Amino acid sequence: MTENGILNVCKPRGWTSLDVVRLVRRYSHVRRVGHAGTLDPAAEGVLPVCLGQATRLVEYLLDYPKSYRARIRLGIVTDTYDAEGTVVSTADPSSVTRKMVEQLLPAFTGEVTQVPPMFSALKRDGVPLYRYARAGKTVEREPRPVRIYRLELIDFEPPTLTVEMECGRGVYLRTFAHDLGEHLECGAHLEHLVRLSVGPFSLDSAVGIEELRNAFDEGSWGDLLHPLDSVLLNRHAAILGEQNQQLAAWGRTVELTPVHPERIRVLTEGALCRAYSLDGLLVALLRYQGDSFLWRPEKVFPSPEKPEKML
Repeated sequence: MTENGILNVCKPRGWTSLDVVRLVRRYSHVRRVGHAGTLDPAAEGVLPVCLGQATRLVEYLLDYPKSYRARIRLGIVTDTYDAEGTVVSTADPSSVTRKMVEQLLPAFTGEVTQVPPMFSALKRDGVPLYRYARAGKTVEREPRPVRIYRLELIDFEPPTLTVEMECGRGVYLRTFAHDLGEHLECGAHLEHLVRLSVGPFSLDSAVGIEELRNAFDEGSWGDLLHPLDSVLLNRHAAILGEQNQQLAAWGRTVELTPVHPERIRVLTEGALCRAYSLDGLLVALLRYQGDSFLWRPEKVFPSPEKPEKML
């Protein structure tokens, strides 16, 4: 059974992302296991877990858009910006209407800035912000640019509302809920959060913890693994002959001539290409040099060991 691939796990509420990684490492006996994008313990939903060689692709998975469904409670502000925190203020949200919320959402769409919450793992002078927060201290945080591609109000039942958001990396849904409450002048916090997708991985196809445990017990968990290149399907692709495959394995630049040479014009310096062997195995990830047809190996994936020839 291959030990390289990605599990699309539905993280349950109350579990940390690291709890899921520990479970997978324990039952799979694979040493190199990591997740692609932390979910708070109070949140649930899609958590891609990478095993073996797939851990080298986490950085590309993190670049994919993510989508969420967030339920927001109006009228109550907490110190953590979510339902796990201590209430710091309350207000009457009865004057808030659906139209008011809908008119505000465009201001949160596109490239916007967010101030990270104090209860977060971001570090200041080497110390996580949540440690300052737990000590009753507030430190200055620089606003950070983030991108929100889509934001839609899907339910409005005062004092709660539910939105769906598609966004880039670094977005705090807790901060969005808090900021929305400030704009509505009643305060708000994130009551519940579900991650619906991370790039190609969706909640509809995610495997639950019990199903995952059963698969480990039955020895069938390998059937749940998504291949390495499932993270790279939005990249260019090439098939390497034996000579170029050997050059790539040595970390040397290879020259690839497109089937349609005119398409080289659409390439930009730094573009990535997934490279396959003649028998269809992913052998390398190549980066375009900006010179005609030249690609430099960025990551090389070792082929499965061939059985020794019997004497």
